[in-house]
Amino acid sequence: MHSPPLHSPFIGGTEQKRSDEAPVPAPPCTITVLLAEDHAIVREGLRAFLDREDDIEVVGEARNGRRAVELVRHLRPDVVIMDVGMPLLNGMEATRQVRKICPSTRVLLLSAHSADAYIEQAIAIGAAGYLDKLASVHELPSAIREVYRGRPFYRPTITKRLRARDALAIAQRKFATKKASLLNSREMELLQLIAEGKANKECAAELQLSHKTIEKHRQSLMDKLNIHNTAGLTRYAIAAGIIEVSVPVTLL
Repeated sequence: MHSPPLHSPFIGGTEQKRSDEAPVPAPPCTITVLLAEDHAIVREGLRAFLDREDDIEVVGEARNGRRAVELVRHLRPDVVIMDVGMPLLNGMEATRQVRKICPSTRVLLLSAHSADAYIEQAIAIGAAGYLDKLASVHELPSAIREVYRGRPFYRPTITKRLRARDALAIAQRKFATKKASLLNSREMELLQLIAEGKANKECAAELQLSHKTIEKHRQSLMDKLNIHNTAGLTRYAIAAGIIEVSVPVTLL
């Protein structure tokens, strides 16, 4: 019996892999994304743009923060694109709740505002990045990939501004945010509804709580903030970034 030639691909009944063969590339990882934005035309535009990306898949859409939290609980997306100014539950509080129920989900906040108070609050609640609406839509895929990899994403102008802040300015701008941190999630939800002009009865229906419980939470948040009228709560909610001035409010 003759031994097989050395150049034969078969030795001992198995095929040897040729050293000059190119390795088969691993399939790209698909990043699952949830879009949370109250304007349908914006959601549809973002989805159409992201659908062009081979490694990004939009798995759901939400038109308010409360629905976004529900969808995160069920879908467990890799990244949430979260608009800050949404009805019923704003993007900031929705982000805080998302981080609690699904810490592995990264939240990229999208806002019409780039004021430091908004950005500082985003950092405080654990948002992975912040993109103002002056940015080009072409920045969005890169931002998604960055936060998915665990890297914070902020536009260069915002990063430069954050680095330039001195300690006194930080303390002044964080004053409202620190007061907001005294509130629990239920009180934050109620504060937004109050600032949006909803009466106690409407708040009770929205949060599925009794009128007496709403009054108890209302008194608690007033005591914590040392603000004892609806107009003051509304002004505070705007200053702290809990609602945006574009959201219609009724001062009672």
